[in-house]
Amino acid sequence: MSALTLLLVLFACLALGVPVAVALGLSSIVTVLLFADQSLAALAQRFFSAMQVYPLLAVPFFILAGTFMTTGGVAARMIAFANALVGHFRGGLAMAALLACAFFAAVSGSSPATVVAVGSIMIAGMQRSGYSKPFAAGLICNAGTLGILIPPSIVLVVYGAVTETSIAELFIAGVLPGLLLTAVLMITVAVIARRQNLPRQPRADLTTLLRTGREAFWGLLLVVIILGGIYLGIFTPTEAAAVAAVYAFLVAAFVYRDIGLGDVPRVLTESAKVTAMLMFIIANAYLFGFVLTTEQIPQMASDWITGLGLPPWAFLIAVNLLLLAAGNFMEPTSVILILAPILFPIATEIGIHPVHLGIIMTVNMEIGLITPPVGLNLFVTAGVAEMRASDVVRAALPWLMVLLSVLIVISYVPAVSLWLPGSLR
Repeated sequence: MSALTLLLVLFACLALGVPVAVALGLSSIVTVLLFADQSLAALAQRFFSAMQVYPLLAVPFFILAGTFMTTGGVAARMIAFANALVGHFRGGLAMAALLACAFFAAVSGSSPATVVAVGSIMIAGMQRSGYSKPFAAGLICNAGTLGILIPPSIVLVVYGAVTETSIAELFIAGVLPGLLLTAVLMITVAVIARRQNLPRQPRADLTTLLRTGREAFWGLLLVVIILGGIYLGIFTPTEAAAVAAVYAFLVAAFVYRDIGLGDVPRVLTESAKVTAMLMFIIANAYLFGFVLTTEQIPQMASDWITGLGLPPWAFLIAVNLLLLAAGNFMEPTSVILILAPILFPIATEIGIHPVHLGIIMTVNMEIGLITPPVGLNLFVTAGVAEMRASDVVRAALPWLMVLLSVLIVISYVPAVSLWLPGSLR
C-alpha cells in the first residue's frame, strides 16, 4: 500500500504540472506520514545529507566549466576546424555540424548548450549553402543530444552517484557509444547528400587545417585532461571536475580572451543558478530513494521481476520501453534519479553490468530530449532556428530512427560500452 501511495502521489503531482523536485519531495513526505515509522526530522536530515555526497561535488564544477566554454567563441573555433576536416565531402557542411556537436559535447556536458552554441551558427550557415531549414534544424536537434553521452556528462555523474558506480568507468564507457552515434549520423548524412545532391565546400588546404586545428586545440584539450588525468591516476573524477573548471576559466579568459575578468561574476551567477536548480532536484530525489529503500520497494520489484524468469534480453526491452516513455515527460536527470534505484538492483541480479545499464539509460535520455511533449532540445532548437516547435518536431523525428537503431546496438552488444573501460582497467 505504501508503494502504491508513493507512486500515485508522485504521478498525480506530475500530471498537475507540479515541478519534479516538489513532486518527489511531497510524495516522500506523504508516504512517511501515512505508513512509515520515520519522523519528518529524519527526512529533513536526509534531505541535507544528500547534498553532501562527495561524487556530486563534480556537478557544479562541470557546470561551471561548461559555462566558461559556452561563453565566447569556443564553438566557432570548433566549427571552423570541423569544416576544414570534412567540409569538402558532399553534404560536408552538415557533417561538419555533426562533428562540431561532438567536439562541443566533449567540453560542455550539456545537450541544450550544444544546440545553442553550434546551432546558432550552423543552421543559418547551412541555409545559406543550400540546405533546407528543417533539415538543418532536425540534424542539430538530434546531434545536440551527444552532450549528455560524450564525457564529461552530468547525467553519468548523477547515475554514478545514485548507484555507487565508478564515474571514471562511466565516462570512459561513454566514449565509444558517442563515437558510434556520431559515425552513424554522419553516414546517414552522406547517404542523404548523395540522394539529394547536397552541396560541398571547397577543400581546405593544409595551412587552413593546421590553423583551425591550432585554434580549436585548447578547447578540445579539456576532454583529454579530464579522461587522461582520471585514468593516469592523477586525480579522481570529482577532482577532475575542479581542474576542468579552472582550466576552462584560464582558456576562456587568457588564451582565447573571449571573456574579461569583469564577465566572471556573470558566468559564476549563471552556473550557480543551474547548480541550485539541479541540486534541489537531486536532494528531493535522494529523499524519494530513501523512502523507496525504507519501504523495500526496489527489493519487492526485484523479487517480482526475477520471479517472472525474464531473460536479460526481455528485461532490456522492458527497460527501454519504460525509459522511452518516462523520457517523454521528464528531463533526463529526474528520470535517472527516480528509476535508477529501482532498475539497478534488478539489472545486477540478472547479470547486466552496472556501467552497461548506465549507458543504456543515458542513450534513452538522449532520445527523450527530442521527443514531445517535454523534449528540451526541441524547444531550444525552435528558439535558435526561429521555427515553430511543431515544425521542429516534424524535422527531428525522422532522425529518431537513427538514435533508436544505435540504442538497440548498445543494448544488445555490451562490448560497445564495456570494451574500452575493461581494456584500460
